[in-house]
Amino acid sequence: MLRRRKIYMAALILGIAVIVIVGVIAMRQTDSSIAEGMYNGHGGTFKNPLIDMDTPDPSVVYKDGYYYMTFTHHGTDIMVMKSRTIDFKQAEKKVVWYPPIGTMYSANLWAPEIQYIRDKWYIYFAADDGNNENHRMYALEAVGDDPLGEYEFKGQITDETNKWAIDGLVMEHEEQLYFVWSGWEGDENIRQNTYIAPMSDPLTISGPRVMLSSPDQDWEMAGGPPYIQEGQAILYREGRVFIVYSGAGSWTPFYSLGLLALKEGGDPLRPEDWQRSAEPLLTMDEEAGVYGPGHNSFVKSPDGTEDWIVYHGTTSPSDGWNNRKARAQRIAWNEQGLPEFGKPLPLETAIPLPSGSGVYQAKHAERDEDRLSFGRFTAAVPAEMPLLVHYKNETGASRTLEVWVDDSQAGSIELPATAPNEISYAYGRIPLVAGTGELALRTGGNGGTDGASADILDGIQAIELTRYEAESASSGLRDAVNTDLSASGEGVIKLTNEQDSSVSFRPVYVPKQGEYRLILGVSNPGDGERSFELRVNGGKGARLKIPATGRNVFTEVVFEGKLQRGDNEITIEGASGDLSLDYMDIIADSIS
Repeated sequence: MLRRRKIYMAALILGIAVIVIVGVIAMRQTDSSIAEGMYNGHGGTFKNPLIDMDTPDPSVVYKDGYYYMTFTHHGTDIMVMKSRTIDFKQAEKKVVWYPPIGTMYSANLWAPEIQYIRDKWYIYFAADDGNNENHRMYALEAVGDDPLGEYEFKGQITDETNKWAIDGLVMEHEEQLYFVWSGWEGDENIRQNTYIAPMSDPLTISGPRVMLSSPDQDWEMAGGPPYIQEGQAILYREGRVFIVYSGAGSWTPFYSLGLLALKEGGDPLRPEDWQRSAEPLLTMDEEAGVYGPGHNSFVKSPDGTEDWIVYHGTTSPSDGWNNRKARAQRIAWNEQGLPEFGKPLPLETAIPLPSGSGVYQAKHAERDEDRLSFGRFTAAVPAEMPLLVHYKNETGASRTLEVWVDDSQAGSIELPATAPNEISYAYGRIPLVAGTGELALRTGGNGGTDGASADILDGIQAIELTRYEAESASSGLRDAVNTDLSASGEGVIKLTNEQDSSVSFRPVYVPKQGEYRLILGVSNPGDGERSFELRVNGGKGARLKIPATGRNVFTEVVFEGKLQRGDNEITIEGASGDLSLDYMDIIADSIS
């Protein structure tokens, strides 16, 4: 089935066209089934790097529906990025602090660490006056609650020795704060050791430093002297605490990650209570094309059930300090309760998003009487985006929900009544123009005179935009992803009539088994009609026809079929000629 051709304009003044949302469906499940993880978002994938700019020494935090990242930004200032997903390609970016000229901390700003500690945001960073031997640790404290807002310089973080120090951050264990950093024992650049000291508050070291570990293993000494332990990061799990550090020269492809594990019941200030791994946990992989993986941070998935590592790596053994970009992958845990990072993943690997990604919770939205704002969303080009609303409606009657983008109503959606303690779902599509717009839900005008309509916002649980970008999916051919400024996201996947040319979307989750519409944005630059085969979960396929569109012009092709609850795989293959696949949307009109 073909839908109308859509020609994406290069730029538009931010606005919105009014369109009624279609495809409303009420699919119900109880709160207990949600708690059991039966539906936790539509899934999808991403690919490394997290953003196509140098982001060495990435520090990432997840809080209230957003990921925040800071990193070494040319060594001249401190930038913070804000993203709804672990993929930062469409992140909001802001330099939050510039150092004053002529101080001991005016130059060489390295490895800022963003942390949320005891209800406040802090950024810890190393800096000097232009001379490396003068590197020391300093701190910023956010003036308000916004990590992209104003920060106040709070001075140096130091112990009584006041020796060379970089890569510091706060560790919290059993309600006690500690500062962990990389430093010199004396005043010469021979070894960078791992140090720890107690803190009385997030800005004050309150006791002598203790050296936990020194780089004396062969892998840590690669590229030296100097010999390196740096980039310390803190990992917590089930009451245990770990310090992961980077060893070997950061200018070499041998840069790798090592582990210090505090034994159960151990004292963080006793070196003998820390166990060091004999081998690195993450190191270069020539087959995967990943070199110098290191200087990481750890972050939870949006639902809190998974641990993820974010680290920088390069694509060439000769890159040195150039081309260091942030990457992410999920952490596994072995029977001994120790983390396992596995091998660094190639850039072409489609990685399932962290659990709960793309589910924008109402508890993180802003409520203003009859309006519930989910914040700003970004569209690269004008697009109709699929919307999924999680809701309860215990009023006994269907209610109308209006969808607004900025100051214009983008459509409306009906929320059929639900039984007590049931979660239902309503699908539809909304128009977005190129740029950033605030997405909000408001009560409609046909709610009756009983006042129940005004309370329907209390029943909104979450929303999702159920779009799967093709460039993030798995491809049967290498180098199939192309940048395309006309595309919905960052690019497209090229389909050809070569035997292995294919695209696989997995995981694809839906709330309930039933009939769904898969809407695919496709460009056919040829002179005549072309086609491809679409398969659901390996079953019998359907051949979809795509008319000639011209280059960088996309039409929508619709497949109607049954999806199962849980994990689905959508495969596209057998193209009759060159095509560009932009995205796949999922919506539904009815469930059998």
